[in-house]
Amino acid sequence: MRGTKDMHSIRRPLRPFARIIQTLVGAFLFTDVSAAPVWADAMARMTAPKLQEVRESIEKHKQSREAVSLKTPFEETKAILHCHSKWSHDSRSTIEEILKGAHANGVRVIMFTEHPADHYDFIVDGHQGIREGVLLIPGAELKGMLAYPLKSIKGMDFSSPQEQSDMIKRTGGLAFYCHLEERMDWQVAGIAGTEIYNVHADAKEESRLFLGLVNPLFWLQLRPLVDKYPQEVFSALQDYPKDYLRRYDELCQMFPHTGVAGNDSHHNIGIRIIRGEKDLILLEDIIGQKVAELSIGKLPFLAALAGKSKTGDVILQVDLDPYERAFQHVTTHLLLDEFSREGVWRALEAGRAFVGFDWITDTTGYVFQAETDKPIGVVGSKLPFTAGMKLRSFAPLEAKHRLIRNGQVFGEKTGRDVSFEIAEPGVYRAEVWVQVADEERIWILTNPIYIKGDDTQP
Repeated sequence: MRGTKDMHSIRRPLRPFARIIQTLVGAFLFTDVSAAPVWADAMARMTAPKLQEVRESIEKHKQSREAVSLKTPFEETKAILHCHSKWSHDSRSTIEEILKGAHANGVRVIMFTEHPADHYDFIVDGHQGIREGVLLIPGAELKGMLAYPLKSIKGMDFSSPQEQSDMIKRTGGLAFYCHLEERMDWQVAGIAGTEIYNVHADAKEESRLFLGLVNPLFWLQLRPLVDKYPQEVFSALQDYPKDYLRRYDELCQMFPHTGVAGNDSHHNIGIRIIRGEKDLILLEDIIGQKVAELSIGKLPFLAALAGKSKTGDVILQVDLDPYERAFQHVTTHLLLDEFSREGVWRALEAGRAFVGFDWITDTTGYVFQAETDKPIGVVGSKLPFTAGMKLRSFAPLEAKHRLIRNGQVFGEKTGRDVSFEIAEPGVYRAEVWVQVADEERIWILTNPIYIKGDDTQP
């Protein structure tokens, strides 16, 4: 997650969070805060009463959660795709810190996407192998793709997305579109799939929230909320990714694409307010980049904040996106035939995956499968249409299940275990929605089951 108005630019070298918002802080100093607009969207969710309602709703869901009795032949495994570490210019995080976040959330696969740089090779030097029970797979966020080649491609340049995808595939690797909002018209043959949700893209829509992030007073008000409701504050940005899903449905009707969650985890959003010399207050982002120097005299509330602090004292720190929080927000659940890199590849190539917003309640155990008088295919399956075919959606909670066919709502039912009879071929995926406080929120997004007729493809 990144905090800027034009957040795509933060991925470029020398443009970290601190550099982007320095000018915005300057603008804030000459702005009448009382005239600021009323906060909406994520900001509307980030009040103590709203956060408490969300907390109570989540607790009720946890208490009513039941294990799904329906079993598949596969081992369900939580995975994180699109994760950055200290190899990336905009993160300072060690593998130990990242593993702590994984263990806290039952994550067993992390697929890294470092920003390439001349001083290292993201494949040769990247995190890889099994460590503390977690499978680490190196990769890069490379020119619009989550790139996971199996051999070094350092120094290679590509004239087109197709050439880049082809090279990754020739190494035995996989590539996915990332930041789909920036490339809705891309159509690359042979690509494995795409992000169907991205935390950064979700945050991009929260322009009013990011105006708040450059206001020192906002951080002061945010601190007690983050302390008491850390996950609820982080996940206040979550909205239904309608544009991503519209394009995903189009892509899947061309040929199968595996949909994954883009966590875009960096642990780089936060603020430190430090007492400087004389009457100065220093602002740094959470990775130590200088944001601004402010005079206590210009903003009276800073005098109370500074109190009797001495030069160098951290007088306020707010940390919004540690890995424990980012990994709980959303995960990609893989159905593995083997816990190995090869098993991960087979699951991703087959589309045996769903995206779960586990911050609401753990989605582990959910099943979406095709049946006749018996199970005939799990999520991702490519099956011929037969009379009497049903698609079954079985969740750990009472929820609203929505079946989507070729991008259009086919049917909707409420329950834990629901089935939809289908009468024609199509590309079918499921969505599961639950009530969180006074809002209906998306909880699960599946990959499709592809039902083919005699003259249909994919």
